[in-house]
Amino acid sequence: MTRHGEHNLERPAGRAVAADATRLTPLEELQLIDAHRGGDPGALGRLLRAYQRRLYSVCFRMVRDEHDARDLTQDAMLKVMQGLEGYDGRSKFSTWVIRVTMNTCLSHLRKQRLRRHGSLEAGWAESATGGPWRSRGGTSGEPSPEGRVQQDEMRAVLGTALHGLDPEMRAVLVLRDLQDLAYDRIAEILEVPVGTVKSRLFRARLALRAAVEMELDRTPADDG
Repeated sequence: MTRHGEHNLERPAGRAVAADATRLTPLEELQLIDAHRGGDPGALGRLLRAYQRRLYSVCFRMVRDEHDARDLTQDAMLKVMQGLEGYDGRSKFSTWVIRVTMNTCLSHLRKQRLRRHGSLEAGWAESATGGPWRSRGGTSGEPSPEGRVQQDEMRAVLGTALHGLDPEMRAVLVLRDLQDLAYDRIAEILEVPVGTVKSRLFRARLALRAAVEMELDRTPADDG
């Protein structure tokens, strides 16, 4: 089921990255891989273009910085190109590509513990946490100007809270609550047991909730 606001979650902030080509079926992906291995010069480009925006989305949600996300996307795509000959088809191609991308991001984050600001879509905050932080007085439809200000403030709070989490916790939140991947696929990507994914996600959501509540406690309410 599509969650409220999910249509905005994949949209990078700021300048748009080149849009995905029509998403390929698993069969088309395998055909392009075979064509690339057979010497077709255009097959690899089409394969990578189909994933470019999705990989950028993963990178951006992990590092919260457009420039770094673009660099990491390029790094990940280069690693995909370099490792394609070794791809054996035991996992879905999309799973393998996202694993390469997530490992690229985690490696970057482990090396550079930089403080950055970012934002999460308010819709994700409601679905991922059970909705305790939705805008006060919110109604369905377009938010009021005051509601939009509150949403912007909440995005900033959530972005700060998410970025403060351990990278492994951040990764499982991005993959589950933003990429909407199943537990078994997340386990493949992170190369951990499914039970570890579930326990890590549970701890990550608790940590995110606590961080947001602390941030809200520090922010005085506007009484008008």
